[in-house]
Amino acid sequence: MPQPLPKKILARKDEITADFMAAIEKHLDDVVKERVVNMFEIRDFAELLFIHPTHLSNTIKLTTGHSPCYFVEARIMDIARDMIQQNIPINRVAAILTFDPSNFTKFFKRFQGVTPKQYRESLYEVVG
Repeated sequence: MPQPLPKKILARKDEITADFMAAIEKHLDDVVKERVVNMFEIRDFAELLFIHPTHLSNTIKLTTGHSPCYFVEARIMDIARDMIQQNIPINRVAAILTFDPSNFTKFFKRFQGVTPKQYRESLYEVVG
């Protein structure tokens, strides 16, 4: 039977997870406000937290059941949908989120199931 994790280790993994989530929010806020021009990768978040990228990935997966990318991509999608709903031009949304338009469309469609343009059009369909 495996030994239970000591409380100190359990507390640390929760601290890493909370710090990672806060770092995502801060970074994406900086991206949206155009204070930074490059999207962070997992290694950049790990560096901010002074841990190895593999340790970050393993800890987030253990704590949440999802990879770190899942949370970054989910927040990017939340922001993208919100910007599209605000009628910000799709090319501008892509640029703000550090994508070229083609890659943004592919990214958006992979998560939303429709292109950004189709998503915007669906917002204006009359429900009848």
